[in-house]
Amino acid sequence: MTSWAQLEQSQPVATKMLQNSITRNRIAHAYLFHGPPGTGKHEASLLFAMRYFCENKHEGEANPCYECASCKRIQTGNHPDLHWIEPDGQSIKKEQIEYLQKEFTYTGLESNQKVYVIKEAEKMTVNAANRLLKFLEEPSRETVAILLTAHIGQMLDTIVSRCQRIQFHSLTDHHLQQQLVEQGLPESTSKLFAAMKLDSQKALEIHEDDWFAEARKIVVQLMDKVMNSSEEGYLYLHQTYLKHFQGRESLEYGLELLLVWFQDLVSLHLDKRDSIVLIDQLERLEKFHYVVSLSEAKSLIYEILNTRRRLAQNVHPTLAMEYLILKLQR
Repeated sequence: MTSWAQLEQSQPVATKMLQNSITRNRIAHAYLFHGPPGTGKHEASLLFAMRYFCENKHEGEANPCYECASCKRIQTGNHPDLHWIEPDGQSIKKEQIEYLQKEFTYTGLESNQKVYVIKEAEKMTVNAANRLLKFLEEPSRETVAILLTAHIGQMLDTIVSRCQRIQFHSLTDHHLQQQLVEQGLPESTSKLFAAMKLDSQKALEIHEDDWFAEARKIVVQLMDKVMNSSEEGYLYLHQTYLKHFQGRESLEYGLELLLVWFQDLVSLHLDKRDSIVLIDQLERLEKFHYVVSLSEAKSLIYEILNTRRRLAQNVHPTLAMEYLILKLQR
């Protein structure tokens, strides 16, 4: 579990603002944590909620005790008065916010206090966002909402204006890697997750999941197929890749892995071998870098980023990936 002291090393300003609101007893009714993925927004929301519900908290002290029943339940993800809302498919729907509003009317199971964390808040539909405004416009003194987003520009101004904004700044890959190593992940795995900009919570989840190990293998095989034959690449996309990468989040993981692959190619061209992430694929990468020029590798990185934008704009995943494969085949 990340502590305020650990979070302060990478996010000193955000940490100080949150600690001040706690120690001065000036907790806002709604916060908006915004910044790139992997910058500690999730960890900060957990710490904040733990301190809010802590049964042994001390005046003027921002740290939770970590030992009381409430702290332990939050750490294990089963505190009844801490609610998490995240996208159901492509978006956060009106019905999810209506459920949240219904929960507002109930007394907390453990106390009168409640905390709601809305992940990827920019993915609320317009109807969902308008529903949420009712809570933000009529706040309860003992209810706190925390909205998390990597894309504040995609949120309604009326939502943003009713929240206290806490900005989380980008971390270097090295800093992310060190955080993950401290969490017990192998150095090579930590380097990959850092390059993918995963926060420690998500990194620990997928590290234990066989799905990700298979995903990494499939991306490597896709690149073999694409470079060997345009037909092989297209067939592998449909027969294997798209069957494994289903849903927005998993497709984004696949694109992140492809980005790492081509960024490693760029590192090879620039003779920066220490920067290579997929070091176990060095032999393959060296073969590729003889047939893919530096300018081509950079162009293909641009195409992968474009594919990610298309998926965010709800372009059908199959069409988006077919178009990308055509570009990768050069």
